[in-house]
Amino acid sequence: MAYMLLIVEPPEQRQTRTRAEGEAAYAAMQRFGADLKEQGVLLATESLLSHRQAARVRVPGGQRQVIDGPFAEAKEMIGGFFLVDCGTQEEAVGIAARCPAAAWCTVEVRALGPCFED
Repeated sequence: MAYMLLIVEPPEQRQTRTRAEGEAAYAAMQRFGADLKEQGVLLATESLLSHRQAARVRVPGGQRQVIDGPFAEAKEMIGGFFLVDCGTQEEAVGIAARCPAAAWCTVEVRALGPCFED
């Protein structure tokens, strides 16, 4: 089964790091992804730019609404993801616990599946 490991971080956290600290964190995440690929469980991974470069789109009643970031009400943002293939949620949680980002933010584990199931 596929699980998405969402890297959920405070929206301004990246600005608190020096460039060297940011590069070190990114390198640690790249190594983690390479390890998952070597283990044969990595399906996809990407880092996302800050919510400052994002847009939110809604179409209520057929009327398009676009809100450009940054989002004042945002208490967290998705900083990236790993899509992994695991036998169980417990295995996916174990992988999330090894993720370097778990030391400075939250790694949310979500199973992929239809949106009409609980």
